[in-house]
Amino acid sequence: MNKKEVFKKHDKDTGSVEFQISQLTNRITVLTDHLRSNPKDNSSKHGMLKLVGKRSRFLSYLRKDNLGIYESILTSLGIRR
Repeated sequence: MNKKEVFKKHDKDTGSVEFQISQLTNRITVLTDHLRSNPKDNSSKHGMLKLVGKRSRFLSYLRKDNLGIYESILTSLGIRR
């Protein structure tokens, strides 16, 4: 079971905030590794920054809605805040 499977509430869960944050974090780490080897790839950099902004908005919503889940997601995914 990988990190993105931890936050699923049921088998077909794709819309919960927790799952979306974990999916975005996974995509951000893949793009970060790509940008380390391809530093001049500006379109990927732009896309990654958009994903970071979207994840930030989800985290802000979750912090207002449920602080306990917010803190557990930050620690389990290793997100700095």
